[in-house]
Amino acid sequence: MTIMLSADDPNAFVVAAEMLNRGQIVAIPTDTGYGLAASLADEAILRLYLAKERPPDKSTPILIADLEDIETVAQPLLPPVERLVEQFWPGPLTLLLLKADGLPQRVSATANVAVRLPDHDVARQLIRAVGGALAVSRASIDGKEIPTTAQAVLDLFGGHIAAVLNSKTEHPTDVVSTVAIFDWRNLQVIREGAISEADLKAAIENVR
Repeated sequence: MTIMLSADDPNAFVVAAEMLNRGQIVAIPTDTGYGLAASLADEAILRLYLAKERPPDKSTPILIADLEDIETVAQPLLPPVERLVEQFWPGPLTLLLLKADGLPQRVSATANVAVRLPDHDVARQLIRAVGGALAVSRASIDGKEIPTTAQAVLDLFGGHIAAVLNSKTEHPTDVVSTVAIFDWRNLQVIREGAISEADLKAAIENVR
């Protein structure tokens, strides 16, 4: 049975963190809509894929609670990437970074991992409670309507996840993060979202 937890209740974060640490899936609010969250344990990420009916060859983004948590999931940043982080985090910018040693294969089968610091206090409080990083993928299933409320998430995933953390607000579904990678001294935008390619390039124009 999937339970509804209220973000107004401090104990809800304790309960949700315990569920995540046991390998269960919890839906959480973020600045780009609700996401399904899992710990970085291999079995937990597999449960996330099964709940979303997500193809196993797709990588899963990682959300961090604070800037210093990036060290646990990625290699040291190049100066241009540091500038992007300083200017656009927290916010809707996902960066493809070189993976830190020890991340499970299911997070990403490549050398890179998608990392973001969300601009959402509820999400960051919960991520902080489980050690600073969670695998989080949008709370949707291909071909089905994207939920904008906690109740809609519960209706879609009830019975397949442990809980929904309800922030009692409606979340837009038209806000997506920009996905970018800095490689070989060039910035490449994989998906343009809330932050434009022009803004990213302007931020690192004189950084080497």
